[in-house]
Amino acid sequence: MTSVLDRVARAPDRVIVGTETAGDATDLYLPRGERRGSVVLVHGGFWRAAYDRTHLRPLAAALADRGWVVLVPEYLRVGQAGGGWPGSARDLERVTRRAAGVCGVDLAAARLVGHSAGGHLALIVADALGVERVVSLGGVLGLQAAHRDRLSNDAAGAFIGRSGDMSRADPMCRAVPRAGVHVLHGADDREVPATYARAYAARDPRIRIRILPGTGHYELIDPTDAAFATLLAALGS
Repeated sequence: MTSVLDRVARAPDRVIVGTETAGDATDLYLPRGERRGSVVLVHGGFWRAAYDRTHLRPLAAALADRGWVVLVPEYLRVGQAGGGWPGSARDLERVTRRAAGVCGVDLAAARLVGHSAGGHLALIVADALGVERVVSLGGVLGLQAAHRDRLSNDAAGAFIGRSGDMSRADPMCRAVPRAGVHVLHGADDREVPATYARAYAARDPRIRIRILPGTGHYELIDPTDAAFATLLAALGS
């Protein structure tokens, strides 16, 4: 079976291109049938420039088929000028606000969904964007733990870089977002251990957590996997 990272999906209905940074673009997928609401999808890739938003297109298309307006913003990443901490989070917020404005998406009623490093960034920018709900899919929810465990050759250390500001960038050290928080994580995730999700969810009883048995890291963004139904439930569809 083709990996979801390499799978071909239909093209976005529109690509919203900005001019402030190289690669400044957001994919827009329009809903098929009755509109349910709006979703912003934030891709992962351990914050590295080698990975971009295109691997989320199968998931974006599937959500649009279920009636969601979907925005998939690109943001500055490690290896690009301005990427890393805090530039990646700031750029994600800027690009998302711009795209939402162009498309008429009300962020106050939107769902913000992030996978892997995108789950980390979604929690960081959720309050600034004022979204209704934030969903982490296999998120790196403990930055200091990721640095300690040297996940993906210490991607967290590379993300922080010379700023050395690990605690301010760590969701475990920041206030839990005001939005409703849903944490979905595969029990068999070999990229980001499920212990990260459990530790984050233990911070506040309002955080809803689902650990999916028999599920790894990438099944969470595969619309052909059974995990897709769990994501739909977390979105409120």
